Amino acid sequence: MNWKLLTVAAAAAATLSAVATTTEAEELVAYEIVDFSIAEPLTSEPGDAERGRAVVINRQLGNCLSCHAMPIPEQAFHGEVGPPLDGVGDRLDEGQLRMQVVNSHELNPYSMMPAFYDVGDKHRVSEQFEGKPILSAQQVEDVVAYLTTLKE
Repeated sequence: MNWKLLTVAAAAAATLSAVATTTEAEELVAYEIVDFSIAEPLTSEPGDAERGRAVVINRQLGNCLSCHAMPIPEQAFHGEVGPPLDGVGDRLDEGQLRMQVVNSHELNPYSMMPAFYDVGDKHRVSEQFEGKPILSAQQVEDVVAYLTTLKE
């Protein structure tokens, strides 16, 4: 039995089942993908790195730690399925990071990472969460702001 795959599936299911109530009434913001990047922010308010860090470590919301090792020493049990995010702000620009968070399947159709701001390709979603993103547009911007601070 592939325990790593089961762990990832369970983490993804937990993330999808914990859609934030703040996204319930929000209409999805249109965005344009150019060269596997979303250059334009989804909101007029700039992302806040501190709020983004809170989303990233919230195991009921972003749940990024379930798959990624990150420079967050106060949280135990970082995942090993996704790539470590130490230094990701040096490797990817803001638009590339936004694309990863919005819908990594645009870059890699076999990605196990949930699409945090796309509602089209979710499977086995509880009826109450159908058609709703995991993160709000502002939360996406906050997460992107935080990830850009992760430098080597």
